[in-house]
Amino acid sequence: MKTEQIKNENELTLAVSGRLDTTTAPELEKVIKESLNGITSLIFDFENLEYISSAGLRVLLSAQKIMNGKGSMKIVHVNEMISEIFEVTGFSEILTVE
Repeated sequence: MKTEQIKNENELTLAVSGRLDTTTAPELEKVIKESLNGITSLIFDFENLEYISSAGLRVLLSAQKIMNGKGSMKIVHVNEMISEIFEVTGFSEILTVE
C-alpha cells in the first residue's frame, strides 16, 4: 500500500493505492492520526486501491468517528470491487461514497 497526502488549507486528500489489509491498515491509521490536526475535510481517493479487508474498513470507521466531531469525510473514485464490499458490509450506508 502507498499513501499520498495532498493538503489544501483545512482539506486533506489521502490517495491510497494497492491493498488495504491487516498488514497495511495500521500504517494508514498512523498516517491519519498524524495528519488530522486542523483538518475539517478528509477525502480518501481510492482510484488505485485494489483491495480492502475488514481491517481497512475498521480504519475508515475510526476516521469517520474522528471526523464526525471535526468536519466531513468522503471517499471518491471507488472501483466496482471496493464498492461491492461497501454494499455487502453496509458501509455504503455509514460512509459518504462518491
